[in-house]
Amino acid sequence: MRVIVVGLGIQGKKRLAIAGAEAAGTVDPAQSLAQYKVIEDVPLDHYDGALVCTPDAVKLPILRYLMKHGKHALVEKPLLGENLDELARLDELAKSTGAVCYTAYNHRFEPHLVKLKETLDSGRLGKIYSARFFYGNGTARDARNSPWRDQGFGVLPDLGSHLLDMVLFLFGPVDGCCRTWRSDRFENRAYDRYLFGFHGSLPVDCEMSMLSWRNTFYADVFGELGSAHIYCLCKWGPSTLTVRTRVFPSGRPDEQASTLVCADPTWAIEYDHFKRLCQSPTTNISNDIWIQSKLDQLMAAQP
Repeated sequence: MRVIVVGLGIQGKKRLAIAGAEAAGTVDPAQSLAQYKVIEDVPLDHYDGALVCTPDAVKLPILRYLMKHGKHALVEKPLLGENLDELARLDELAKSTGAVCYTAYNHRFEPHLVKLKETLDSGRLGKIYSARFFYGNGTARDARNSPWRDQGFGVLPDLGSHLLDMVLFLFGPVDGCCRTWRSDRFENRAYDRYLFGFHGSLPVDCEMSMLSWRNTFYADVFGELGSAHIYCLCKWGPSTLTVRTRVFPSGRPDEQASTLVCADPTWAIEYDHFKRLCQSPTTNISNDIWIQSKLDQLMAAQP
């Protein structure tokens, strides 16, 4: 499969390295090393798909161009439109030309998140009562110094979209509305810390921060028969998954823990997943529509 990489920022360079010899060209108007300035300059017979790693504002026009010409696309999260209808129209366009439009949420391929999903699906934890997630990094100053990142709702669409996708991956489309618990602008013009939760049949609390000076992730899921806990992602390692079995009527639970120390495997796994999708074209834009619907609820409630 021949792919072009559109956007040579941090994510684009990672995607380019993973694509290796399959990379047929690079596009970036601001990078002197890029072979093309705009995607329209790349001959259509030079590539089969594109890895779109651009700022959010230009993603949709690029994707519409690719879908129109039947070119597959992996696009970095989040994929957001002016409204949900805009995403639905993109979905229809992709299906009409048989092109894959896949929004990349690489944490779905994190080994312990995959294992947590398997644990939930097995019923080992019984009825799920609640869950909570924290995703923090120390990029507040990077965002403030960026010409395009420190605007709008800041950390909410950036890291919040990851957490919403994790909720969707683990539990499906959770019902109920999203409510903001707290939002802060400590160093940036846009929000650099945000807390929200689902107010529905499954209570889920999410916190994201650009002020966590040691990059940190954790997930806690509590059920009738036990609980499961992830601390850290492989890229920040070591990553630990602990599964606890409830003792009745009370007492210290039995637990099993596993720890991984390895380089981040998710980029290569996700790229292989994308290429498999291209063999039987499909999209995951329905995920983006659900994620945007929840972000819209949160953003509409802000002053």
